[in-house]
Amino acid sequence: MRRIVTAHVEANVSSLADITWSVAVSEAVPRAQEELTITVDGRPVEVEEIIDGMTRLHRCRETPAGALVLDYSCTVEEQAPEPDVTPLDEVAFLRPSRYVDSDTLAPVALATFGGKQGKQLLDEVTTWVHQSLQYVSGSSRPTDGSIQTYLSRQGVCRDFAHLVIAMLRGLNVPARLVSVYAPGLSPMDFHAVAEALVDGKWQVVDATLLAPRTSLLRIATGRDASDTAFMTVTGGTVELGQMEVTAVAEPDLPTDDPTMLTQLR
Repeated sequence: MRRIVTAHVEANVSSLADITWSVAVSEAVPRAQEELTITVDGRPVEVEEIIDGMTRLHRCRETPAGALVLDYSCTVEEQAPEPDVTPLDEVAFLRPSRYVDSDTLAPVALATFGGKQGKQLLDEVTTWVHQSLQYVSGSSRPTDGSIQTYLSRQGVCRDFAHLVIAMLRGLNVPARLVSVYAPGLSPMDFHAVAEALVDGKWQVVDATLLAPRTSLLRIATGRDASDTAFMTVTGGTVELGQMEVTAVAEPDLPTDDPTMLTQLR
């Protein structure tokens, strides 16, 4: 299966800014062809690549004021290796984090899924989150975490993933968030899913059921959305404008059985 992805982002930089991008496919993914360009008022901006585990970050330390344009394209013709599991994973991805209030929601997780383990637990959490939440574009704020999602019962992909992760961590299952390109997603955008450590392997969980998991391409991996945002501004002022994301699987988009264990490859 060949997967072809692109991202086009336009923004207005009103004062000198430090911007870090997370739009490139993961370091773990074998890339047949790839191109990243970032310009301001048509002039190239210096880009520094930083590797954070499997995640590739691209930092523009002194982005000048002006009209910024980012263009990214990548073609992937092979699967990535099976994701590694490290001793640190089993500690770091059990802890509560910025958007995953797993300590607060642990009693809910225990009351809802207590006694379930392994694949059965993943199946029941996926079904419960899918049926409990309504997917509503623009319904959540950037600062909302799993508590707000649990109470409002609506959100977008990151909210579904955060609630899945909170339920799993609340039951002592390491879980993390992954930003991905998602062939088949509609409307097309960057997508977020969860990964759970089950039987010694990272298994992907997508409670939105909006795209086949076997075609997903990993971008960034972290504790929650704070580690996987496609754009992080740590200095200056940047106003996001137009954005377009595409993701295509060739020759055909695969089907997906949400009850099957699947890895991001």
